[in-house]
Amino acid sequence: MISHAPALPPIGAHIQVKGGLATGGLPYADAVGARAVQVFVGNPRGWRPSAGKPAQDAAFTAGCAERGVPSFIHTPFLVNVGSPSEATVEQSIATIRHSLQRGVQLGCAGVVVHAGSAVGEERYEAALGQLHERLLPVLDELPEGAPRLLVEPTAGGGRSLAATVEDLGPYLAALDGHPAVGVCFDTCHAWAAGHDLATPGGMAATLEALEATVGPGRLGLVHANDSLDGCGSTRDRHTTIGAGSIGAAPFGELLTHPLMAGVPVVVETPSVGHGSDWGGHAADIALLGALRDGTALPAAA
Repeated sequence: MISHAPALPPIGAHIQVKGGLATGGLPYADAVGARAVQVFVGNPRGWRPSAGKPAQDAAFTAGCAERGVPSFIHTPFLVNVGSPSEATVEQSIATIRHSLQRGVQLGCAGVVVHAGSAVGEERYEAALGQLHERLLPVLDELPEGAPRLLVEPTAGGGRSLAATVEDLGPYLAALDGHPAVGVCFDTCHAWAAGHDLATPGGMAATLEALEATVGPGRLGLVHANDSLDGCGSTRDRHTTIGAGSIGAAPFGELLTHPLMAGVPVVVETPSVGHGSDWGGHAADIALLGALRDGTALPAAA
């Protein structure tokens, strides 16, 4: 009887795409050793959609396929379907729809969206209602084979709609547990929201709580980021793996956990370092790979 070992998590980065998705992005991915990539397909701090460039899109899609590298889109930071502003909700829905369409064009595995905020405790139930009324139709219209919408819990504060992994329960319930919805787990956000990932066993317990909340198969991507701040700070400030308050050891616990089998991991840490404009990501990817493969001690970070 042939036994198959679980697939190792591929490790990559949110890549720089200056010059074009393919022209800039693929050489960057190669330079840092990325085996998974995340990109913006427009201004991350603006609403204006970008139609993309057909030649760049085709080359990027083909390049990722040739390398066996899964790709993901991150939506702009302004997106908030739970907002009390109708204009913001309309723009958010249009942006999510556009990003999912771009994901189809590029052959992406997922589109990451921040969970958003109710902007006030008293609006929490109304904000969940907005998710049901406004976002569910977008999910229902997705074609077969479309990328999943990966909800990323935030660092907390401002009545986040999902900060802890347990918050994802009501969030997914508002979307009727739609099969097109998955989860993007960000280590810095979880730490800021109060999950103690640094204590031995803390990362494993958080992953298990995540699966217990949302069910198996929902975890589609992990953002591996260390934090400049303490646990429960509600501050979202990423730093190099092993250089922050989480430390390197929990990332070894993350990458070797059975629930992470085959789940892509990308770093969103500072890219500048080690004498080049990409050395920071290269170093983080190398360290995470060593932790995953058991070839480096966490203390080496």
